[in-house]
Amino acid sequence: MDNELRQSEKEAVARAAAFADDTLRPHAAAWERARALPPEVFESAADAGLTAAILPVEVGGDAVSMQCAARMAEVLAAADFGFAFALKVHANAANAIARRGTDEQRHRLLPEMIDGRRIGAFCLTEPGVGSDATAITCRATPETGGWTVTGDKAWVTNGVIADVMSVYVQTDPEAGWRGIANLLIEGGFTGLSRGEPYSMIGGHAAGLCDVHFDGCRVPETNLLIPVGEGFKAAMAGINMARMFVAAICCGMLSDSLERALTYGAERMAFGRPILSNQGLQWELADVATDLEASRRLTEHAARTLDAGEPGITECAHAKKFATGAALRGIAACMQAMGAAGLRDGEALGRHLAAAKMCEFLDGTTQIQNVVISRALLRPHGLDAS
Repeated sequence: MDNELRQSEKEAVARAAAFADDTLRPHAAAWERARALPPEVFESAADAGLTAAILPVEVGGDAVSMQCAARMAEVLAAADFGFAFALKVHANAANAIARRGTDEQRHRLLPEMIDGRRIGAFCLTEPGVGSDATAITCRATPETGGWTVTGDKAWVTNGVIADVMSVYVQTDPEAGWRGIANLLIEGGFTGLSRGEPYSMIGGHAAGLCDVHFDGCRVPETNLLIPVGEGFKAAMAGINMARMFVAAICCGMLSDSLERALTYGAERMAFGRPILSNQGLQWELADVATDLEASRRLTEHAARTLDAGEPGITECAHAKKFATGAALRGIAACMQAMGAAGLRDGEALGRHLAAAKMCEFLDGTTQIQNVVISRALLRPHGLDAS
């Protein structure tokens, strides 16, 4: 993939790799133990040119291709899944404002989001609503000069620190998906509150929590996506997010494989390196094949998005395969390292927990099968069950 990138894009990938080495790797384990990501790390990412990579040039972005953005996500995730995913969510929220927002919204919100001083979040999932986004119940009622929002959102990445939330709301329950709109709800708005950060098996740097709206007043100027267009916009954003999840899995799997190979070349047993054993060689060869296939599927999905196509099936294939490959492969790398793979400093435990999380993010593996089945059956005049 790197051979197809412009020189400026290769430099962007190099900056991401340097940031991963200098800022993420030394602190990732401590952030996981602390169950929090320091907000100032986004400002450091901004200084490294990472927060504006996918934004259009006219708003101060670099307008890199999806192929470049995928490679940046991969090298960041090799160091820390939590930050890589948090940055992607932040960047995607800023990108939505840049491409769909009003001039007023762009001028007021984007400079501080690009600088990392204001953090973005994407609020679609609810406590009782996961895969079926048409069933959201967070209600926005029109009032003079704006909207009043009441309801809950769940599994909000960056929810702990975000102050520019892209919130999908239902304006007319009887209209179903046609009643969905998107409002920008800022951290200081009255009626907004946050739950405690989730305690999970990993990925705490992503800052996930519940967000509650109790009669939260939102001015009309903060309407990002009008009624009737919200659901389609959410699904388009999820397609891109699925491609990024696949890229993130490639990063974690690549790092795990390199750690297992380095350990196997140095660890001696019965008078020779354990990597001399054919059984271990073949085990890691299977991991390498899955990594190569994951990268090719991710690259194909990114190319499809770069071509301006929806990429629905391509992104589903990439996410489905890469998440499964990461879960299998990281476990195999841990097995290859024996008890040494359990140490915090080796990062494989963090990668393994995050790989399992990735099977749920932006649509479960089963939802990807539904998407793929629809594409298979459509030419035959059938619908997937």
